[in-house]
Amino acid sequence: MRRKYKIDLNSDVGESFGAYKIGLDEEVIPLITSANIACGFHAGDPHTMRHTISLAKSSGTAIGAHPGLPDLMGFGRRYMDVTVEEVKDYFTYQIGSLQAFAASQGKRLQHVKAHGALYNMAVKDVKIWEAMAEAVSMIDKSLILIVLAGLNRADLKEMGKKYGIRVAFEFFADREYNHDGSLLSRKEPGAVIKDHQKAAERVKRMITEGKVSIKDGTEIELMGDTVCVHGDNPAAVNLVKQIRKTLSESKIDIVSMGEFL
Repeated sequence: MRRKYKIDLNSDVGESFGAYKIGLDEEVIPLITSANIACGFHAGDPHTMRHTISLAKSSGTAIGAHPGLPDLMGFGRRYMDVTVEEVKDYFTYQIGSLQAFAASQGKRLQHVKAHGALYNMAVKDVKIWEAMAEAVSMIDKSLILIVLAGLNRADLKEMGKKYGIRVAFEFFADREYNHDGSLLSRKEPGAVIKDHQKAAERVKRMITEGKVSIKDGTEIELMGDTVCVHGDNPAAVNLVKQIRKTLSESKIDIVSMGEFL
C-alpha cells in the first residue's frame, strides 16, 4: 500500500447564513481533522466564515475552502452552465476570501474541496477538475485539492503533477458506490447507509485493504486519503463518533491530510 493506517476525516461546515443556522459545527469540528468551510456562494457569510475558522483553530482542526456555484437559493446543488474560466474565477474569489479570514487569525488554508453540483460536474467532466487544479496552482501550490476516489485515479494524479499540486482522494463513509467507483445516485434505494457500524467498518476496510463491498455484494478496489463525514444532524454526529471509535480500536491514526500527503 502507498501508506498504511492513516486517514483524514473531513466535513462541510460553516454553512449557516445570517439568522439561519445550518449544521452542528460546534459538535462536529472537534471530531474531524479537516474542515471544509463554505465561502459565501452556496452558503455561509463573512461572520460565519470568521467564527468557523475560530472554532477550527480552537480544536486544532485544519481548514480548507469549500467553494460552490453562485446559487444561494439552491444551496449550490443545482447544475449551472458555466465555462472553465468561470469555474477558475469562482474558485479564486472564494479561496481568496477565506484565505483573508484565515490570515487574520494567524492560520493558513490546507486544502480546497468543491461543493455540491460543482463537485459533481467535475466528476462527469475532467475539464472541471482541470480548471480547479489550475486555479489552486495559481493561488497557492501548497493547497491540496480534494477529488473523488474511485474514478480516473491515474489521470487525476497526473493532473496534480501537471499543476504542481497535491490531490487527496475522497471516500464517502455513508454512501453506496457503483461498480465503476462512482457514487450511487441518492435517488436509488439504499444509496445512503444509515447503519453506523456498517459505515464505520466500510471505512476501516477501505483503509486497510483498499476494497469496498457495494450494494450487490461484489467488491471494488477503492483507496481514499480522506473520508467525508457529515454533521448536519445528531445522527450524523453519532456516525462520526462511531467511525472514530472503530478506527481508534484498529490502531488507525486519524490525522489531517497535510500530515501524510
